[in-house]
Amino acid sequence: MRTKDFSRRTALTVALAVTLATAVTGTTPAAASVHDSCTVSRCADARSANSIWAAKGYPTRAGWYPWPGGAYNYTGGRFRNREGRLPRGATYDEYDVYSRPRGAARDAYRIVVDRGTRATWFTPNHYTDFYRL
Repeated sequence: MRTKDFSRRTALTVALAVTLATAVTGTTPAAASVHDSCTVSRCADARSANSIWAAKGYPTRAGWYPWPGGAYNYTGGRFRNREGRLPRGATYDEYDVYSRPRGAARDAYRIVVDRGTRATWFTPNHYTDFYRL
């Protein structure tokens, strides 16, 4: 397939997806964003989880870690910032907000921490939006 044809088909696919999303929900999908503060629901939960991860020294190895109350929480290790939504040039790690039994499925709530500055963001929707804690 020629590059020009591929680009045109990709643009048409994106336009169709937005049109369908608008038709189904009645609204145009919102763009992802990064906010300077955290005022959405669950920010308090993210701050609490961040305090516990900080007390554990923000582990950098992916895996399950013991959590208060007998549950576990998971860190996925390195967050690559592929979409470039957070400041570039930093090294980030990601941590789950909510604990659960060891091995249980993960949800969309994450904390992302800049390893150098310890700046921390909460993402309630799996890296679509970021709220600075």
